[in-house]
Amino acid sequence: MERVIERGAGLDVHKKSVTACVRVPGSAGSRRQEVQTFGTTAAALLTLRDWLQAHGVTHVAMESTGVYWKPVYYVLEELFTCLLVNAAHVSKVPGRKTDVRDCEWLAQLLEHGLLRGSFVPPVAIRELRDLTRYRAVLVQDRTREANRLHKVLTDAGIQLASVASNVLGKSGRAMLTALVEGTTDPGVLADLAQGKLRSKLPALREALTGHFRPHHALLVSQLLAHLDYLDEALAVLTADIETALAPFAGEAARLDAIPGIGPRTAEILIAELGVDMRQFPTARHVASWAGLCPGNHESAGKHYSGKTRSGNIWLKRALCQAAWAASHTRHTYFAAQFRRLAAKRGKKRAIIAVAHSLLVVIYTMLKQGKGYLELGADYFEKLHADDFKRYLVRKLEAQGYKVTLETAA
Repeated sequence: MERVIERGAGLDVHKKSVTACVRVPGSAGSRRQEVQTFGTTAAALLTLRDWLQAHGVTHVAMESTGVYWKPVYYVLEELFTCLLVNAAHVSKVPGRKTDVRDCEWLAQLLEHGLLRGSFVPPVAIRELRDLTRYRAVLVQDRTREANRLHKVLTDAGIQLASVASNVLGKSGRAMLTALVEGTTDPGVLADLAQGKLRSKLPALREALTGHFRPHHALLVSQLLAHLDYLDEALAVLTADIETALAPFAGEAARLDAIPGIGPRTAEILIAELGVDMRQFPTARHVASWAGLCPGNHESAGKHYSGKTRSGNIWLKRALCQAAWAASHTRHTYFAAQFRRLAAKRGKKRAIIAVAHSLLVVIYTMLKQGKGYLELGADYFEKLHADDFKRYLVRKLEAQGYKVTLETAA
């Protein structure tokens, strides 16, 4: 088999150790390999880097094991060409499940050019990605805490959510604070309503009549305090994200012009994809990486499940949410595409298809540096004008009409 890389190394990375195998040219045209185990502390990783440099290594391959690969990759990426490899692509050989065997196998695959590296964004995008992902986790935590608050109020017989659309709004928050401080008179609590909610005072008095005990007051006070902390943390994170996004403000503004995509989604898209599309040769590659293309499972000439693969769950989630928002816009291509596909394939498949189209548009815009061009809701009618005419004629004929088409003067 042809040798592509003369001096390469394979790393088997774990929490406490890194087993490294170096393969370099030996005497009389043979190959020489050396295996050594290192720790994962900062000093040990610097020793690993020096050891690889001493052997003249140019390429390093490692498996993407959880988050343990990150400190190793970050130490080595400046001096070597690092390949982060999907473990599922290299671990299907029997009899090779030891640390030494793993790193030797990685080194052999690397020198013959049989490994495909995963996408690892540059430092600025990595930091932005950490911020957006942590913000998404905090938003989920806030939603869970709000749901717990609703459960406690229901347990106390307080049906505030059935009258007020937002229990945590200004009026709802004032009533909850009064409840925690010991006020249980429904009339006094209802008088704390503000704005349009004051038109519902009789319903509020009835909804605020319950059996709110000190036990409930303790739980609600803790939940409100946690919600306040989460709101403050989200505000700080959002400010940091805006600062980190400043170098990519132009790209974010262009993405914000796409139907269904707002500033928050644009931040996530840049954090997950980056702005340099050279990592993905075509739009098909980025769709496969995101898990927004049909799966390919064929055997003996038969096609089996075409279920989409997992892909990047953060990017896939953001695109599906944007696709749902785009499907509810007016006079847009994406809304027309959703309606066209939902009628035939169902809403879930239609959402995935629209998310795929959004990703292709985003990839093209970032790669070519162009703005968004709206095709219009009548794009498919213009594209398939004859088919559309026949469709309408069939519909009318199905209603019992005889249809004759004439060209307008």
